[in-house]
Amino acid sequence: MSCGGCASKVTQALKAITGVGDVNVSLTSGEATVQYDERRTSPDKLTVAVKGAGYGVDGADTVQKSQRKGCCCG
Repeated sequence: MSCGGCASKVTQALKAITGVGDVNVSLTSGEATVQYDERRTSPDKLTVAVKGAGYGVDGADTVQKSQRKGCCCG
């Protein structure tokens, strides 16, 4: 992620999932911390949402910049 728009896009994608509560995306560290109800969603669904927003996922909580050139605003 390289701009606030990227962080916002990831945040919106995660918050759109049923069962997701608090989402904190750090542009500086490139990580997302997500509080969610394990009965209503899963890490796999979170991963799909982040990838659907155009970003990769490495590990449990780290969100990486997409393989695409540039960022969401350029």
